[in-house]
Amino acid sequence: MGSTPDYREVTVLITGFAPFKKDYPVNPSWEIARQLPKYLPPHTADTDTEIPPVRLLVHPEAVRVNYQVVRKLVPELWDLEGKRPGGRPKPDFVIHIGMAGPDMVYSIERRGHRDGYAMKDVDGEFLKDQDRKLKEGKNWVWFGEPAELLTDFDLDDILKKWKGHSPRDLDLKISENAGRYLCDFIYFSSLAHLHKAGEKRKVVFLHVPSDCSEKSIKDGKELVIQLVRSLVESELGRQPKQDHH
Repeated sequence: MGSTPDYREVTVLITGFAPFKKDYPVNPSWEIARQLPKYLPPHTADTDTEIPPVRLLVHPEAVRVNYQVVRKLVPELWDLEGKRPGGRPKPDFVIHIGMAGPDMVYSIERRGHRDGYAMKDVDGEFLKDQDRKLKEGKNWVWFGEPAELLTDFDLDDILKKWKGHSPRDLDLKISENAGRYLCDFIYFSSLAHLHKAGEKRKVVFLHVPSDCSEKSIKDGKELVIQLVRSLVESELGRQPKQDHH
């Protein structure tokens, strides 16, 4: 019998980025995110775990590639205190999507980094966190946070499931370096926000290729659907029966 028969609907929040390079006027991360379905139907996993309906809650607009925009946005995405207007459900899990280089590789990132953001954002601004750290002291948003934070997802298990659910000709892997630009920054922002609040870090970052062809976007959409499926199966498969109400 399945181990999670009474579990409620699962909500997965997904974000994508706006364009940020002249050479790439379209950001595939947003093109993929905005085309996702609103729900994945319930199903039974290979482990006989019953998977409830999964709601895909795509952030309504592409995230501007700007450090301060991201810093303000992330707490609003998680809304741990239930202050979000309009009654949008609090996400159980979050997937941030961003664009990598031209290689046709899809990478889930294991860790985010606190320091080392030396590149200007799309508006020509540096992060300047070293200045903030000195000026704000204990009031600095990441005061006391470690230099690296890892997701609480079991990425090795998720990768195995993800490969099993996805087309075999696509290159899927785990990455240990999210790049210390806005992709890494939004990831660490989510990880640190949850860590600071004492919450489980149920967030992952997905890097997709820069290719914006119709086929690449279609492949990316399918891979995100299967990534959602894989992480939900992995998480519900890890939790004992009594945890589900």
